[in-house]
Amino acid sequence: MMFVTAYAALIDDAKVGKGDFVLIPAASSSVGLAAIQISNYAGATPIALTRTSGKKQQLLEAGAAHVIATDEVDFVQEVMRITDNKGARIAFDPVGGPNFSKLIDALAYQGIVYIYGALAEGDTPMPLLAMIAKMPVIKGHNIWATTGDETRRKAAVEYVLKGLVSCVRSSLHY
Repeated sequence: MMFVTAYAALIDDAKVGKGDFVLIPAASSSVGLAAIQISNYAGATPIALTRTSGKKQQLLEAGAAHVIATDEVDFVQEVMRITDNKGARIAFDPVGGPNFSKLIDALAYQGIVYIYGALAEGDTPMPLLAMIAKMPVIKGHNIWATTGDETRRKAAVEYVLKGLVSCVRSSLHY
């Protein structure tokens, strides 16, 4: 299910690929780890966001191209450094909350935020001036749009299985 959740937003809707940067908050969660792998499989660059650097090595080993500890550094500045000041085209966010405005700041012009959870306590602020400047698309996301549609579900399962087979083959050095 975690792979289908990530697939639906990143592949089916956003069509991520080579040259895209994908911000993944809560990257050590099951869906976060799946989003890292799917981003890599599609040729995009996954940027894992985690609160502290304690999980940095685990996230790098899971395939994150970059890991940013959001409580330890200015993560917007880090994203801009990584993306050559362009920002990330996609943010795949299960958190919301007070850092949401920083996600908007870290996006590319007309980037897309998929929000599929509310792990943060409290309200999620809407940074109006940043949104006017960046013109982002903010989409609510859930797995039911994919699992509830036979054609979309079949495409998701086929994509995920193909990716898993490719991953297993490459780890076995076929």
